[in-house]
Amino acid sequence: MKIKQLRIKAPAKINIRLKVVGKRPDGYHELVSIMTPVEIFDVLDLTVSSGGPIAIACEGRDIPADESNLAYRAARDFMSMTGIDDGVSISLTKNIPVAAGLGGGSSDAAAVLLGLNEMYSRPLSEKDLHALALKLGADVPFFLNAVPSLATGIGEILEPISNWPETWYVIITPPILVSTAWVYGNLKLELTSGEYDYIVKTLKNDTFTVSMLLENDLEKVTTVSFPIINTLKKLLVDAGAEGAIMSGSGPSVFGVFAFREKAEKVRDILAGLKLGDVFFVRGGGK
Repeated sequence: MKIKQLRIKAPAKINIRLKVVGKRPDGYHELVSIMTPVEIFDVLDLTVSSGGPIAIACEGRDIPADESNLAYRAARDFMSMTGIDDGVSISLTKNIPVAAGLGGGSSDAAAVLLGLNEMYSRPLSEKDLHALALKLGADVPFFLNAVPSLATGIGEILEPISNWPETWYVIITPPILVSTAWVYGNLKLELTSGEYDYIVKTLKNDTFTVSMLLENDLEKVTTVSFPIINTLKKLLVDAGAEGAIMSGSGPSVFGVFAFREKAEKVRDILAGLKLGDVFFVRGGGK
C-alpha cells in the first residue's frame, strides 16, 4: 500500500577535494573528489494522488517552479520508469543557497527519487535509482546515500569513507551566482595523475586531518572573475580555521574546524560582516 504523503530532508554537500584528471569525448570531466554532506537541509513535502499532473511549489529562495527544476524532473522520470500514472505535488522549502557549489538542486532530486520509491514500496532497485539519478546530474547519485565519499568518474562512482572524522565547518556563500557549466567551460586542463592513490593512502593514515586534503582545481577559474572567494578564504584562516577552500564550482567557501566552540565563534564574527549567508554546520563522522 502506498504512502500518500511524506516529508524528506535533503542535505547540502561540500567538496573537501576536487581534482580534474581527464576529459571524456562527451565533454564531461573525469574527477577525483571527496564529498561530505553537511547539515543544511532543504525540506520536501511529497503528496501523491490518483491521476493528475506533477506540480512543484517553492519557497525560501528564488528558484524555478516548473519543468526545469531538478526535483520536478526527478518525479517525472520516476513515474516514467515505474509506469505509475499518478500525480505528484512537491512543496519545496529551499534553505540551501542556489548555484552555490553546495549541491542543493541535486540533493532535492535525489530526495524525490528516494521519497517516491519509499511511498510506492520500493519498486526500483538501488541500481535503477542510481541510473535515474545519474541521468539527472553527475552529483545526484551521491545524495542517494549521503555519507563522506571518495568520488571518481564524473562523480558517480562512489566509495564511502568509513573513518571520516567529525568535523565542524563555517560556510560563507556570497550573494553571487556561479554557473557550473561556465566554470568547466573555462577550465584549462592541467591534469593530475596519481590522485586516487594519493587520497587512498592519506585516508589510511590514522593521523590524517580534513585540512590536509583541501584542494579544488576549479578555484583557478572562479576566483579570476570573483576575487571575493580568495578574500573569504583569508578571512576564515585568519579567524582560526585549519584551512579554507571553495566548494564545487563556487562561490561558497568553507573553513574547517576540529572544535565546535571555535567554529561557533568564527561564525558569529563573520556573520557580523554581512558578506553573504553564513552557516555553522557539522559534517561527517559519527
